[in-house]
Parts: sequence; structure tokens; C-alpha cells
Amino acid sequence: MARGVNKVVLVGRLGQDPELKYTNSGTAVCTFSVATNDSYTNRDGERVDTTEWHNIVVWGRLAEICNEYIDKGQQVYLEGQLQTRSWEDRDGNKKYRTEVKARDVVFLGRPGTKGSSTPSNRRSKAVHEPMDAAEYASSEKVSPPNEPNGAPPF
Repeated sequence: MARGVNKVVLVGRLGQDPELKYTNSGTAVCTFSVATNDSYTNRDGERVDTTEWHNIVVWGRLAEICNEYIDKGQQVYLEGQLQTRSWEDRDGNKKYRTEVKARDVVFLGRPGTKGSSTPSNRRSKAVHEPMDAAEYASSEKVSPPNEPNGAPPF
């Protein structure tokens, strides 16, 4: 029987500087958004540009590298898989968030060519407050990896 395939390949630009956090066990988690653009010609012959936004989550050492070397506006190539999380908000409503859990990230272009901050300035913005896996799972930002012993997926 054939297996399903869950693979995402994106080339786009960062919509914000990466945000780095750490789990209680010390695993790095980096989140950022990536915009991809497309265009088509409508019935009237006019060009229509569209932008799609993607929420990206990176784990482990690659998360730290992303936080250190990429800026808002920089173009990246990434590969990963779609992951949908659910949680209940304060009012008891069920919420969902679909993210790309990136395994590979390639930095295209030079760092700092578009962003408002340099990588060295952003290092001080990393959040080092320990959080446990349950707290991450219920947050709107990231979820813990589904790996044994809390190990990152790469």
C-alpha cells in the first residue's frame, strides 16, 4: 500500500525577524513567517499579484542558525512538512494553526540586505525563558517536536 507524502518546498521572503525561544529541556525553537508571491492575468487582461503567508517553525541547532543569520525581507529556500496544531483559547473555543515544520533552510541573498536589524542586534532579542512542552503546545506560536525524549527532529 502506498504511503502519503507530506512535503513542502517554499522560496519566499521573511515577513519578520525570526523569534527564538527555548524549551525547558534547552531545545531551540525559531518561528517566522515567509511570503510567497504569484501572479496571473484575469479575464480583462490585467495582471493580478497575490501573496500567500506561511508560518514556519524550525527546531534545534538549525533554529539558532536561522535566528543568527536571516533577517526580515531576506529570501530563503526551505523544505519541511505541514503540521496542524489545535488548542483551546481562554473562552474554550477550539483553535487551529497550520505551520511548516522546516527541516532544511537555505539562505538566499546576503544577510541584512533588507531587514531593519542586523543579525548581531537580533541575538540579544532571543527569549531564554524556559517553557515546558505543554506550554508550547498550547501557544499560538510553536509546538514541540513529536520525537522520543523531546529530541529535535533533525
